[in-house]
Amino acid sequence: MSGVIVGIDGSHHSSHALDWAMAEAALRGAELTVITVHSVPASPWTGRPWPLPGEEDIVETIRKSAQDAVDKVAAALGDQQPKSVKVVAVAGFPAKALIDTSVSAELMVVGSRGGGGFGSLFLGSVASQVVHHAKCPVVVVPAGR
Repeated sequence: MSGVIVGIDGSHHSSHALDWAMAEAALRGAELTVITVHSVPASPWTGRPWPLPGEEDIVETIRKSAQDAVDKVAAALGDQQPKSVKVVAVAGFPAKALIDTSVSAELMVVGSRGGGGFGSLFLGSVASQVVHHAKCPVVVVPAGR
């Protein structure tokens, strides 16, 4: 995946990241890939993602939700649109999925926090891992920006 990649999870913070990423991709004349990840447990034997029965339906539901979010932002942007927008939903580990896609990206965009339970943290665990391990530049968009 080339161009700008943004990870979203349906949180308030990720909606700001999506807004910023779509506007930035439009300014660059770049492709935008929107990635949303349904977090699954790790296999106790291998440590790899362990999808459970019915995960395909959940992944499709979050893909549709992400597409709805993209459509709303695109409508607000009017004529200023990215070159193209692709929405991808997968089951796995959110940070790993984003880091893996960063290999061929020009820019990775994440919100400062996701839906985790530690509201006092400035930077969430996924954003922190992406900042430290991504293979491309990373923009962390704080809420309200």
